[in-house]
Amino acid sequence: MSENPDSNNDQKGDNFLYWGAWILAFCAVGIVAVLIWRQWIVTEPSSAQVMEVSELGTPEPIKNIDLDVDLPDVIVADEPIQSVSRKADLFTIIPTRSRKEVITYTVSTGDSVFAIARNFGLNPESILWANYDLLNDNPDMITSGMELRIPPVSGVLYEWQAGDTLQAVADKFEAKLDEILSWSGNQLDLTNPEIEAGKLVMIPGGHREFRQWLVPTIPRGAAGVSSALYGSGVCPGGYEGAYGSGAFIWPSFNHTLSGNDYWSGHLAIDIAAGEGAPIYAADNGVVVFSGPAAGGYGNMVMIDHGNGYQTLYAHLSQVTTNCGSSVQQGQTIGIAGSTGKSTGPHLHFEVRYLGGFVNPWFVLPAP
Repeated sequence: MSENPDSNNDQKGDNFLYWGAWILAFCAVGIVAVLIWRQWIVTEPSSAQVMEVSELGTPEPIKNIDLDVDLPDVIVADEPIQSVSRKADLFTIIPTRSRKEVITYTVSTGDSVFAIARNFGLNPESILWANYDLLNDNPDMITSGMELRIPPVSGVLYEWQAGDTLQAVADKFEAKLDEILSWSGNQLDLTNPEIEAGKLVMIPGGHREFRQWLVPTIPRGAAGVSSALYGSGVCPGGYEGAYGSGAFIWPSFNHTLSGNDYWSGHLAIDIAAGEGAPIYAADNGVVVFSGPAAGGYGNMVMIDHGNGYQTLYAHLSQVTTNCGSSVQQGQTIGIAGSTGKSTGPHLHFEVRYLGGFVNPWFVLPAP
């Protein structure tokens, strides 16, 4: 029995269509797979994916970064192409080096030896020692416009004298010879350290005694103090009157400093007090000095409290009490000012006990 040629042809056609359909299906699946890969793998994730990842604690991807810089045009093949440029940072951190030279500082309104020393990182005594010819060891002699020598470190700035020796100078200021020699600012030849007369030599860590100028403690009894020497405000004494309680109040409305604090060269505190502000008696007592004082104090009041204490109030624009007057704690005894040697209005306030000086911070109430 022979096969029908037409039926064979039909069967071959069906097989061709069958496998062609499968091939087309595989191609379609491949195209779809490629599209999915490009959409989900190559490009950024969808918002849903970002949210899902964020919930797991992974940071969100950074999008559309704005560099906020000017992009210079770079010409390549006659077409402008933008590129990122980085400017050089010329700032360089230079380590702070200690000063070696002596500098000059011009005093301005409101300055004090204490504040100047603090600004330069020095002991206030060093400023006085470096400027003895101007201040005479008295910080109250400072005035606006005065030019002060500022040493590079704390110690004594010494002008070398003919006949001086390094060992003698070191002994005089209780300093170490090696520190004088090794201080680079002195520029000494260690093999032959000869120093010419008149040269300024830094004595690091050196010190000396002060020549302090002070109004003496004046009792309410017969004082016997010379008005020619200490000022016309000196009272003759021989008074009786109010006695102090031993508890002090602030002598001004302000309870802050405006200049010198209490230190070895300034046995008082400078209290902020504007021109014309009232000054009060810190405790009950009798006035034993009222008026102009020598030594840069200007107009001054001193009160003897009758219990071993005396208080002193200086640089007043005017005094409002008289010699021998009994005053009560809180009573106005003067008006704040800037008389005498002063760079601005303030109150110079001293406390003394049995002739010795007491730091006012120890007896005044906390501000």
